[in-house]
Amino acid sequence: SQEVEKSIILKDADTNLAIEDATVLVLKTKQLNLSNAEGKVSFLLKGISNIQITHTSYVSQTIRSTILKESETVIFLKSSFNKLDEIILTKQHPQKILASLIENSSKKLTVPARLKVYSREFFKLNGVYSNYNDGLMNFQLSGKPNDFSTTILVEQNRSFGLVEDYIMDELVGYNLNNIMQNYYNFKYLNPLLEPRAKKEYDFLVKAHPINEDYYVMTAIPADNSSAMLDDYSITYDRKRKIIIEVSSEISPTSFAKAKDKTGKNGKHIYKSFFKTMYRFDSNNYYLIGSKEEIGYEKVVKNKTTDIEVRNYFITTNFSNQNYSFKESEVFKDKTLFNKKNTILSNYWEISGMVATEEEEKIILSIDD
Repeated sequence: SQEVEKSIILKDADTNLAIEDATVLVLKTKQLNLSNAEGKVSFLLKGISNIQITHTSYVSQTIRSTILKESETVIFLKSSFNKLDEIILTKQHPQKILASLIENSSKKLTVPARLKVYSREFFKLNGVYSNYNDGLMNFQLSGKPNDFSTTILVEQNRSFGLVEDYIMDELVGYNLNNIMQNYYNFKYLNPLLEPRAKKEYDFLVKAHPINEDYYVMTAIPADNSSAMLDDYSITYDRKRKIIIEVSSEISPTSFAKAKDKTGKNGKHIYKSFFKTMYRFDSNNYYLIGSKEEIGYEKVVKNKTTDIEVRNYFITTNFSNQNYSFKESEVFKDKTLFNKKNTILSNYWEISGMVATEEEEKIILSIDD
């Protein structure tokens, strides 16, 4: 049968608003997709397949591809937010539970494995989008949590725009050589494991409003905290003791209360958001994707420079089969910014996460 492109738009059944970060799995091809800010997902279909739609805040659905009569179809999901929170009383302090979750999750993540990944990165300098890159990569993961290694092969990539040399060192986007190690060791949760975190944060564990196998742990800066701290939310499988989703964001309240808004390396941070998602599928447990956004000001060469970086990272296919390669083919740079463009197809159109209309305009303007 002929291969055809289909798109679905995911919307909240009650509010009609777009649903972002829903996972859409085409079961026949095992292709994973994430919905963008417009709720849109695009993928290729060859023949008939079931399509699984999941989101931690919505009731999951499995649809048959035969209902996708048009090139674009709207699917409505039922929200979980109308249910009351059920607080879970624990014998252990949540910080100790979190430490155990991190240790167990790191051990259970499937390694060795191969992740086919699409990455996208926007860079804004002094309020103007000035650089963009994306690419398709294969990550070969091997080793154990304390001895983790990654081999990267870049299939296709593109990079547009120029940024001053002295700014290049300031890019806070992906360091592709250690990003998987950070995600698979849950390094970004380390602040919650420090002894002082018990005083700095109010921890709470709640039942998940839809999935009875999940709990949600939150860590919110305490009222008396004057430091600039993130609000954390960790969704985890309480039976398997593995982490499913993590998000953190410096809230407006925390910004307002912070006495010192200057972070590492003298950066005056005004925006910070992070989210990462994991999937347990049969016997495999692996990273689905991540999203990071940071904005800060820094004095560079005696002038204040405003920098914003927004990143997306999505695993489109998972396999526990190794790939063969030559050492000369291994990608060893930190980012795709300086890699020569290799474009064999319009891979970004069926990439696992399609660009929104606004993002498309940004990409085209930088390319011009």
